[in-house]
Amino acid sequence: MEDVIGIIIAPIIIFMIFVAPIWLIMHYRSKKQMSQGLTEDEYGTLQELADRAEKMAERIHTLESILDAEAPEWRNKV
Repeated sequence: MEDVIGIIIAPIIIFMIFVAPIWLIMHYRSKKQMSQGLTEDEYGTLQELADRAEKMAERIHTLESILDAEAPEWRNKV
């Protein structure tokens, strides 16, 4: 019986000494980084992508208007 308890307790002790502290440190470090938000570079990239998406939406709207005027049935074609 004591051998079984020793076999179970040894991995638990090793886990508690080595793995658990590293796991906790990494967990809370990643939480801290996520709560800080975007960096200036990331925010700039995000703003640039939003601008591109807005321009693309305008172009699509223009193209749909042209197609509606020149080929009214284009939406029904597959």
